[in-house]
Amino acid sequence: MSYYFSKVLNVAFDDAVSKVTTGLQEEGFGVLSEIDVQATLKKKLNADMPRYKILGACHPTSAYQALQVEDKIGTMLPCNVIVQERADSVEVSAVDPVASMQAIANPALKDVAEQVRAKLKSTIEHLTSS
Repeated sequence: MSYYFSKVLNVAFDDAVSKVTTGLQEEGFGVLSEIDVQATLKKKLNADMPRYKILGACHPTSAYQALQVEDKIGTMLPCNVIVQERADSVEVSAVDPVASMQAIANPALKDVAEQVRAKLKSTIEHLTSS
């Protein structure tokens, strides 16, 4: 089982970030955090790399449900979605929450993880290059 799913877009990087953020909102997610990995590694290590952002996405209802059945699940939240610059495109990838939840021995999380997976997959699948 893969731990993520992704899609390649032929749009500018900032347009991809905007499309992902909008798509997540349409599925009921909020973006709790945005980490600019390129800028952070440049500042901390003086390392050069293509643009790379990590968006910490949270679906509040699902997060609440998960916390009700597993109080340490916050160690696995939020769901990360990455936007990374490629040579001639931008790739968007999202964590597969079902794969992540396999590490936790609590079968009550399976339904929540499957619901979140469906919403994240829908977000990624509906991204367009236009």
